[in-house]
Amino acid sequence: MRNFFLLILLCISLTMMTAFDPQDKEYVTRIIEVEGDPHLIKKEIERNLPRLTVLTVYDTVFNGIAIKGKPEQLTKLSKIDAIVNQHPVQTYQTTSNDNLNQSVPFLLQGKYEQRTIPFTGEGVKVGVIDTGIDYTHPDLSGNYKGGFDVFDFDNDPMETIEENPTIHGTHVAGVIAANGDMKGIAPDAELYGYRALGPGGFGTSVHVIAAIEEAVKDGMDIINLSLGNAVNGPDWPTSVAVDKAVALGTVVVVAAGNTGPDDWTVGSPATAPKAITVGASTPPVQIPVLTDRFAGKSIPLIPMMGSNDWKLKKSYQLVYGGVGDQPLKNAKGKIVIMKRGKIPFTEKAELAEKSGAIALIVYNNEAGEFQGTIDDGSIGIPVVAVSKEEGEWLKQKSKSGSSEWLETEYIDIVDSLAPFSSRGPVTANWTIKPDILAPGVSINSTVPGGYQELQGTSMASPHIAGVAALIKEAHPEWTPQEIKTAILSTATPLKDKDGTLYSPTEQGMGKVNVEAAVKPALQINPSQLNFGRFNNSFPKKKIMVKIKNNEKSSQKVHFSLPKKKQGMRWELPKAFTLAPNQSKKVEIGLHVTPAFLEKGLHQGWIRMDTPDQTFNLPYLFMMETSDYPRAMGFEIATSTFDPTIYEYQFYLPEDADEVKVDLYNPDTLLYERKLFELSDQQQGVIEGELARRKLGEKGHYIAVITIQNESSHYSYGVPIDINEYP
Repeated sequence: MRNFFLLILLCISLTMMTAFDPQDKEYVTRIIEVEGDPHLIKKEIERNLPRLTVLTVYDTVFNGIAIKGKPEQLTKLSKIDAIVNQHPVQTYQTTSNDNLNQSVPFLLQGKYEQRTIPFTGEGVKVGVIDTGIDYTHPDLSGNYKGGFDVFDFDNDPMETIEENPTIHGTHVAGVIAANGDMKGIAPDAELYGYRALGPGGFGTSVHVIAAIEEAVKDGMDIINLSLGNAVNGPDWPTSVAVDKAVALGTVVVVAAGNTGPDDWTVGSPATAPKAITVGASTPPVQIPVLTDRFAGKSIPLIPMMGSNDWKLKKSYQLVYGGVGDQPLKNAKGKIVIMKRGKIPFTEKAELAEKSGAIALIVYNNEAGEFQGTIDDGSIGIPVVAVSKEEGEWLKQKSKSGSSEWLETEYIDIVDSLAPFSSRGPVTANWTIKPDILAPGVSINSTVPGGYQELQGTSMASPHIAGVAALIKEAHPEWTPQEIKTAILSTATPLKDKDGTLYSPTEQGMGKVNVEAAVKPALQINPSQLNFGRFNNSFPKKKIMVKIKNNEKSSQKVHFSLPKKKQGMRWELPKAFTLAPNQSKKVEIGLHVTPAFLEKGLHQGWIRMDTPDQTFNLPYLFMMETSDYPRAMGFEIATSTFDPTIYEYQFYLPEDADEVKVDLYNPDTLLYERKLFELSDQQQGVIEGELARRKLGEKGHYIAVITIQNESSHYSYGVPIDINEYP
């Protein structure tokens, strides 16, 4: 049983369940996972269940069949032994956060005022797996060549325009290959749309897997996936499908997610080892900063997605509004400061606006920054987010009675890591993700009817897909691995405001350097040094690295030892010279002394130099264990085959002695009852069934999943519903 649900780059795990309705006589479509030859099973279904229509067969990155029929006929599929599971559509909502796009010229022009790269993606086929594409948009119509809609199963992957309209796929497509008033990264590339998510951006990850299969069969050179979930594991089915697509010759570019800044937040399919996983940096943008000159305080404001721009020019007083659950007094003409929690951001903003506030600031209820969202177009005042620390300071300022007012200054920033960008590493194989950074903040691109600014790693990923198209045009014989190596080998590591390199799990190799990637001087494979897990039994590991010289002249290569750290001893290659077009394999070894190293993640950079260039190779290893999540992606839903059965699934990044799921009252947080308990579970996707009669009273609950091993204990909770069955 695998109900795998995706959310376009909001990348948080929600759980919603829909009960099967036997009175529903409408035709519905289901994607069925099967064992054995799906073509033979298709014939069996057509022979034994003639009222069902087999729409298509999947046999490339997924083994299954798409079937259309009435619900009461679909229940008869349970009689066929070869069927592993069906995948009903569950409701998951998409979210992303006016000059035309400035990030494309920022990447392509470099120090010059015009495009300096001679390639435009001509002849390269790029598939956009998303909410569809508005192929009537004048900037996209010339490059659009076709596609498929795996949501409605037809050849029209049009963006949803009417009920619950979507814009996401059209925006992504514009960044890749718009060719009109706006120019994408690869304006002459051939665009293909694969609509995997329907109205409102709802759909399942199995639709995405089916779309990957359609794109591979259609001969896409590059696929962009600006979507994902919160499951941080390399063997989640969407990640496995991505790796299969790459093995078949397709470059797959995936957005990392928008759930930063914490570690372990990158989710599938961005966790796929062979994918090019993209985090978000800032193009040249101007950000508002709230300042108190007397206190010497400057607070950067993070715009919420869907909010109006912060354009305040005068000084304003602050008023504290709690969490937004009480009427606001004396807020007219002031900036309201509220605490995150309890009340949705849009409702907080509505209260502030109705009270006459000039703007709303929401501060975090836990450490760190966050990225919030309000309903697009519903609020007339700007709404921004700040960290808990900054918010508490503003709260005290609002209550101090000071006659000083706070003013807004505007600062220009560029090449900064976006706070919302998801971080690695990946559990189970303990590897660095994301691989690369591209602009993902305030990206203006095509949408149905015009242009709109959005932000997120959804917007960063198509920049890299476009770059891959340029490389494919320049080097049509290159494999997906060679294209990925060119992009990673030539990246520029970014530094924070203090001049310190962001960590590898924040930025991968750094910001893409398009000109260098199209014509790389050296290709380094692998570019990232993932040593995995060390313990007393495995204190020494080596990684073989292949270095190729693409220059017309010989290149002398030498490595520099990282800053000495007790408990770590490196073995680096001696200096060597590569002739033109010569390749050489070298070993990089690491010895650790566990007694001198703390448990957890250890990461940094190894410097490699040639006469003309410096390369920074990121390394990562985990000493014994770390604070990664021990369970992720818990979901439970009624079976379409049998409405008296609930099916559950979740992901374990490592083996567990015991797994227990308890239900708690969401209002009082009091214990209600045990849902189920498992023992001796192996790493990977865990799935099972529960009889509805054993679930107890219907209602809303918090499901608390507890993982118990001999030396550790871990719990986390997710909201679920238990519904009545017919």
